[in-house]
Formats: sequence, C-alpha cells, structure tokens
Amino acid sequence: MAQNNALELARAAGAKMYGSDRASQALGMELAEVGVGTAAMRMRVRADMLNGHGTCHGGFIFALADSTFAFACNSRNDVTVAAGCSIEYLQPAFENEVLTARGHEVALIGRTGIYDIVVSNQKDETVATFRGRSARIKGHVVEVKE
Repeated sequence: MAQNNALELARAAGAKMYGSDRASQALGMELAEVGVGTAAMRMRVRADMLNGHGTCHGGFIFALADSTFAFACNSRNDVTVAAGCSIEYLQPAFENEVLTARGHEVALIGRTGIYDIVVSNQKDETVATFRGRSARIKGHVVEVKE
C-alpha cells in the first residue's frame, strides 16, 4: 500500500508542476509519465526549433531533458531544484521527429540526487544523454494531509 501511495503522490506532484510549467507547455512538451524517481516527457520538433543546419537546436533538446529531470527529482514531493547538469549530443534530431526523454534516479543521498535522462527519437535511437544533480530545498510540491 505504501508503494501505491508513493506512486499516487509522485503523479500528483507531476500534475501540479506541469499545470504551472508554462515553459514546457509553450514548447509543446507532454508529461507522459511520472513514477517515484522517474519521469518521461515527449516533444515534437517544430520548424521554429530548427537551427541554421536544419536540425533541432540543442537548447530545445536540453530543455526537454531538463524538464524531465525536474519532474523526476520532484516526484518524491520534496521541492527540489537543479544544482548542476550536463548533456552529450549524439546525433541530430529533425523537424517533425517526436523526441522522448526518459529519466531515472541514479542516487539519492541526503539532500542531493543524481538523475540520468536519455533523449530518443521515434526510432528509439539515442539523440542525447543528460545527467543532472539535484538539491532538495524546503517545502513540498503538493500539501499532504496526514
């Protein structure tokens, strides 16, 4: 039962955050799933996201990975922010491709967490890998009545 409650809380935190996340919504990102320490998001590459080479600008790929990181690290309902992150671009993404970012918790020790995010295209080819370091601060994403 506790695991079900943790999953329900993760989903509630994700729904609340997504409802206020104007940046992710404006970029057309969809929150596909949230679990305890995990999240997945999708985004279609639009024409206005293309760089001078006709491929998706890395900043948009980064934003997708970073948003996924945010949902994964806040899924335990503790307000958590990014303390650092890095990304490796492995291949380009093109207009109309649907990118999916899947993230999971690698470690959570004290107030610090490490999360890995893999961004793939619709052929399940890896486009980028992202690693984020989180810091838990005060507060909860959703208030829980005991």
